Amino acid sequence: MVLITVCLLYPIIGYGQDIDHYKQLAEKETNMTAKLVAMDSVLSKSYMRDDDVFIDYSIRYIDLAKAIDSIEWAAKKAMNVQYTLTSKKNDPGKAIALINGVLAHKYKIKDSFLIGGLFLKRGGAHFRVDLEEAIEDYTLAIENFAETDSVYIADAYMFRGQANSTLGSFVKATEDFDTAYRYFEDLQDYEYMLHAQQGNIIMYGMNGFYEKAKEERDELIEKLIELGLTQYLATEYYNQSLDFKKMGDPVSQLESLIKARKSYSDSLRDTTTLLAIQSKFAEYYSTHDQLDLAEKYIDSIDENYKRIKNDMFATLNYTSAKANYLKANNDYTGALRYARLKLENAKRLGSEDENLESYQLLSEIYAKMGDYKSSLDYKDKYIRIKDSLYDSSNVNSLAYYQTLLETEKKEKALVEKTSSLQLLEKDNESFKKVVAFSSVATILFFGLILLYRNRQELKYNKIRQERFSQELIVSQEEERKRISKDLHDSLGQQLLLIKNKVLATGDESTKKMVDNAIDEVRTISRDLHPFQLQEMGITKAIEHTLTKIDENTTVFISADIENIDNLFTPEQEVNIYRIVQESLNNIIKHAKAEASRVSVKKLADSITISIRDNGIGFDFSEKYQDVKSLGLKTLLERTKFLNGQMKVQSKINNGTTIEFQFPVS
Repeated sequence: MVLITVCLLYPIIGYGQDIDHYKQLAEKETNMTAKLVAMDSVLSKSYMRDDDVFIDYSIRYIDLAKAIDSIEWAAKKAMNVQYTLTSKKNDPGKAIALINGVLAHKYKIKDSFLIGGLFLKRGGAHFRVDLEEAIEDYTLAIENFAETDSVYIADAYMFRGQANSTLGSFVKATEDFDTAYRYFEDLQDYEYMLHAQQGNIIMYGMNGFYEKAKEERDELIEKLIELGLTQYLATEYYNQSLDFKKMGDPVSQLESLIKARKSYSDSLRDTTTLLAIQSKFAEYYSTHDQLDLAEKYIDSIDENYKRIKNDMFATLNYTSAKANYLKANNDYTGALRYARLKLENAKRLGSEDENLESYQLLSEIYAKMGDYKSSLDYKDKYIRIKDSLYDSSNVNSLAYYQTLLETEKKEKALVEKTSSLQLLEKDNESFKKVVAFSSVATILFFGLILLYRNRQELKYNKIRQERFSQELIVSQEEERKRISKDLHDSLGQQLLLIKNKVLATGDESTKKMVDNAIDEVRTISRDLHPFQLQEMGITKAIEHTLTKIDENTTVFISADIENIDNLFTPEQEVNIYRIVQESLNNIIKHAKAEASRVSVKKLADSITISIRDNGIGFDFSEKYQDVKSLGLKTLLERTKFLNGQMKVQSKINNGTTIEFQFPVS
């Protein structure tokens, strides 16, 4: 039992010792560049493990990088820390201040990806506090990204659409969502295509097209289930409940809220979404005189809100739930305080729907208190905004139906032109068919015999070649594993003995040489065989590889890795790891890329791995036929070994996307 406990604690102890070593190195180092390298190691070790350390050292790194005029290094770290500050620590103001400090030196940044990325990240922080500022940032991001950064341009359009949607700018939001959809479609990023589609569905509901919104949302829910993207179902059911509330259908509203809660998984750790669902439950039960059920949800949101109280959307939901609950319990003073907070935050965010709800709520509370003058004042404000939104909705409806009409006209004209061309060509086609049929029939008989024989021969040769290639891959991995073990167990142990003897003599120079030799042997051993697969599992092994590349190269790596542990045999995991490793090595050696995005997704019966870069691209057919180019051939053979599929999309000067799909037995 003691042994098991020690084994479980060892990785934690090792992590603490490891990060403390780099912290001390960062404090003692006098060379500024070496100091940055030590800080970078602290950031790598603390990322996703200790948010406070990660934020503290990110700020230190940024300040030092600016001091030595390494603005691009500072830019990367400012972009990396934004999510932790905004989404995990709920401090978007600090994220904005950090990015502003780097953007003050943007004239020194030559990389369009970094400039566009800084505006994109600042927009994400502004989204929580000021939607107008967020829209301006997303626009600047679109203007500063290069054509090769198309995936990030698509993100900027989609986020700008969401901001315009919240502000009630229907036409602008629709244009942004449609543009984002086309970008993601070109990139074959189906998950984000669905996000763009979701944005348009929300716009339908905001403008009164409730039937259209429900029809589109039902189709989207089916696609999410089909693609295994069930983590997004809770949001869809939640949005549907909001539409039912506007339609005055409380039964369907409650049914959708129940579906949202059942679909929400605690593993998502998305407290903002959970609090939104719980708040709407509390509001529903408060307004339907079921105060015992409302109280249960009020207790839950009180606890959750402590962790995300800086989030503007969370604050709107929280204050609304509290005000309705206190009003139902005849605590009008408390209800008034929360209703005023809701209005204040709604105005800061610029959401017309939330303003409307706030005025109505304040009018109801003042009426309960007997202050009918204040109640009428807020009722008047409510009516004015509602009339304004109605007029806006009419304009938006007209724009929507006008778009449908124009589309219908164009389709009709296209059908008429196509019909005319078909009639003109019909006579020619008959004659051509008679002549062609006679010629083809004569050749076909002999051709079929020859083709059959050739196909059988090719099929046999292909099977033999594939079997040989797969056996060769297995043999190579076994030999690598043997050599790696010999290096680690034999040469590594010998070097450690030499090091111990050198320590006794006090010869620091020789000790340093031996340490370098030991590190090199370990690096070669790890490259020959990925022992981290047994130690950490395939998911962590891939994440570790990405971190190493991000630390030791100039390529900026972004990743979205889902857990795929225990889905494959150890032999299959080695091949999957090699595929990711070799793909990234190709990017580093040949692509001349500034950024790469790695995605690992788990579907119902398969996994997909997508690796993109914004490098120089290549001609696939030319590269594959090149006898000196073994990289693509090796990737294809490993894919076949896993009974998978490999798809390569690349254009000269327009980046490369390699996508793999492997079945899960």
